[in-house]
Amino acid sequence: MSIGEKIQTDIVTAMKARDEHRLTTLRMVKSALKNKEIDKREALTDAEESQILTTLIKQRKDSAEQFTKGDRPELAEKEQLEIAMIEGYLPKAASEDEIRAVVAGAIAHLSQDGHKPGLKDIGAAMRVVQQRLQANGVRADGKLVSDIVKAELAK
Repeated sequence: MSIGEKIQTDIVTAMKARDEHRLTTLRMVKSALKNKEIDKREALTDAEESQILTTLIKQRKDSAEQFTKGDRPELAEKEQLEIAMIEGYLPKAASEDEIRAVVAGAIAHLSQDGHKPGLKDIGAAMRVVQQRLQANGVRADGKLVSDIVKAELAK
């Protein structure tokens, strides 16, 4: 079952349960998926659906941060609840240790030609790491991955 199909069935469940906040959030997610599908003019792949959900989560995190800075904890809490709901539809997030292992493997792969990669090779290292994470079927925060890659290349 694709992410879009699962969201549709959960919308029906939320309607029956009269869970207004969940219903509103799921409708917003469905709308974002449908808009992208209309723009693309064909059905979305699972990877594209996951990317859209990741973008929505990032937007919610930014909003929550702004609400916290603006002394609006009730709105920040609402955003955090939406993040938790949206994350339920994504594959599991990789832990920091898992990311470090993938980064170490990617750097070892890049250093096979004889020279040790440095900070100038961050683009190539990030591409390899992202491909390996995607191949493993896990997701990771890009900023965290970038920080770990920079730290490992600086060694």
